[in-house]
Order: sequence, then structure tokens, then C-alpha cells
Amino acid sequence: MELEVKRAQRGDREAFIRLFRRLEPELYGLAKSILRHDEDCADAFQETTLKAYKSLAALRQPKYFKTWVIRILINECNQLLRSRGRTIAMADPPEAHRSPVYYDDSNKIDLHEAVSQLDESLRIVIHLFYFQDLPVKQIANALDISEGAVRARLHRARSILMERIQRTRKEGLAYETR
Repeated sequence: MELEVKRAQRGDREAFIRLFRRLEPELYGLAKSILRHDEDCADAFQETTLKAYKSLAALRQPKYFKTWVIRILINECNQLLRSRGRTIAMADPPEAHRSPVYYDDSNKIDLHEAVSQLDESLRIVIHLFYFQDLPVKQIANALDISEGAVRARLHRARSILMERIQRTRKEGLAYETR
């Protein structure tokens, strides 16, 4: 990816297009989880693409291209929400990425559904860490928070998810015994 970024920085439009095509599913999934509406996602993605293209020369470290673009996208999503007077709310990632987690034959919980019920600050960190595979340092840079804050949010989110999973499991077992 770094080589493509360097080519794009030297003015190779095709390299830039290849970079964005490679990142498009991840970026769209992130935008969808923040904005919920396809039209809003398309607007945010278009603005992100334009801003990234115009300021690509300013990117000092090509290895952080993905993090840089994610940060631009998050800012665009937040700007779009502010301009439309809505609050930030993360939705489920697109259906194609959904995968239920099974605990036994009769009881299951959808992981994406459980994540969607988290507070926004926890959802976005979980989404970036687990669904986008970003390391803690890059998440901290993208969200403009400390690495310790990212780790704390991940820990808190995991604890909440585990509690919900255990509760769902117990409720399922209680239901079966009736």
C-alpha cells in the first residue's frame, strides 16, 4: 500500500483510485455504522475522497494512509451529522459482514447487534479495532485520543459485551426450562 501511496503523491491518479477501491468496503462500513443512511454514506465518502486527493501531498508518512483517510471520513461523518442536526449514532455494519456467534445449539447472539447497542464512543473503537483491524496506535491517531483511552474503551466495551452475552445465555437457558 505504501508504494501506491507514494505513486499517488507523485500524481498517479490510477494509483489513488486503486487505493480508494481497496479501502472502499471498509470505509463504507465505517460510514454506515456512523450515519446509517446510504445517501449520507455516499456524501461522506465522496467528500472524503475529494479531501484526501486534494491534500495527499501533505501526508508525511505513507504507511499511515489508511488511518489518515479514516480520520478524514470520521470528521466528514461528524460534519454531516452536525449540519443536519442529528446526534452521532452507530448502526450495524452492512449485512454482508454480519456473523452470529453461537454459544450452544439453542442459543445464539449476533455480535454486530450486541456491538450496535454500545455507547457511540465504545462502538467506534470496537468497530475500528475488530472490524477494520486497526492497531491501538492508529485508532488513537484517527480519533485524536490517547492510546490509553483507546485501551480503556476497548476494555469497557469487552466487559459490557461479555455481560450481555452471559445475560443472553442465561435468559436462553431459563426460557428452555419453562
